[in-house]
Amino acid sequence: MFCKFTAKFPCTPCIAAGHVENWPQMEKILHTNVVVNLVALSPDRKHIACGLDNRTIQVWDVDTGEEVLCAPLQAHTCYVMSVTFLPDGQHIISGSWDKTVWVWDAKTGKALGTTLQGHTDHVQSVAISLDGRYIVSGSYDKTIRVWDMETGEVFGLLQGHTDQVRSVTISPDRERIISGSADKTIQVWNMETGKALGIPLRGHTDCIWSVTISPDGKYIISGSNDKMIQVWDMETGKAFGAPFQGHTGSVWSVAVLSDGSCIVSGSDDQMIQVWDAKTGMAVGSHLQGLTGQV
Repeated sequence: MFCKFTAKFPCTPCIAAGHVENWPQMEKILHTNVVVNLVALSPDRKHIACGLDNRTIQVWDVDTGEEVLCAPLQAHTCYVMSVTFLPDGQHIISGSWDKTVWVWDAKTGKALGTTLQGHTDHVQSVAISLDGRYIVSGSYDKTIRVWDMETGEVFGLLQGHTDQVRSVTISPDRERIISGSADKTIQVWNMETGKALGIPLRGHTDCIWSVTISPDGKYIISGSNDKMIQVWDMETGKAFGAPFQGHTGSVWSVAVLSDGSCIVSGSDDQMIQVWDAKTGMAVGSHLQGLTGQV
């Protein structure tokens, strides 16, 4: 993972783009004129979608560094806080502080159908099931909504958190939804019934900003305002080992490599860290160079 372009271990754009050997073009992707709230990589690794503070979504070609569409995707009336690609790579889902969720054609940039409405506060996070059937959205209104992709209707309303829902994700088997909240807890939900499975996972001492699941579906990984990263056993709900420590700011984002060997975290301290998923030890030094929270 040593980057020949920057002589650093490993470089941020190489991680994001699957080590495409086009460093000068990737520089274009990493620098925009507005705040980038979230980035998503398409399943084929050819495109990156960015949710921006100027209420738009931009899609970039990984190899050329050029925008794919003539104009950004526009429909939201406030910050775009979350974007993700459908498994087919042909559609993009976005969630915004305007309380709505939109579905887009990734090739034409056109919005498909009507906006998904129902949340009464900011939509902070969206996720899509691996079969592309269901969209899940988490909101500051303390709820999680499950939408039918075909009809746009609400399939389920999940309630139980006592504060803002900051992050949602779906298990690979599509049976569970995992949510992280400002109430300092993580909750596992049954996708079909909308019922909470067991008691909330407790251990973090502050708001939980990000949750994700290991590729095998056995572990939950969370990043928190308490500067910690924690791995949880999906079945028992117990913390797996001690928290990962090293960041000096809030952990805003966590992700897992496709083989499950490493966890990557982005923080308020303007750094990215790669961790050994089994030992919790940092792999190499912090990735530095960004000038804002990751």
